[in-house]
Amino acid sequence: MTTTENGPSGPNWNPEIEPFLAAAARGTLLVGHCRDCGQYHFYPRSMCPFCHGTNTLSRPSAGRGHVYSYSIQRRVPEPYVIAYVTLDEGPTLMTHIVGPAVLESVHVGQPVELAFRDETNGARTPVFRPIASGSSNTR
Repeated sequence: MTTTENGPSGPNWNPEIEPFLAAAARGTLLVGHCRDCGQYHFYPRSMCPFCHGTNTLSRPSAGRGHVYSYSIQRRVPEPYVIAYVTLDEGPTLMTHIVGPAVLESVHVGQPVELAFRDETNGARTPVFRPIASGSSNTR
């Protein structure tokens, strides 16, 4: 990610991430999948980080997972939660947990679902919000 005087400006351009960015713009999170070893990985890329094979493809994530670990950033004007979320498909990614009262309620193991935050540069960033008890997945 590059930085300007006004903060983050978005990811550095790389042809491998174009499908990821295009999918995010449509509200879909892509994860990588290796056809040789069957492992899912994040971020999608052409070489599998598990078997080093190049028989990979990007697949849409179901957008559900759980909080693996988190940290509440309080020494900023607007406190926020940064977390590692493990997707149901297996990969773990760093993200933000968003939603009302999330600072008081976030916890390890908490079920979460995908949402997207619109950035000032036009990009859409995948974030996650807690799943309310009995909630259905409505992205």
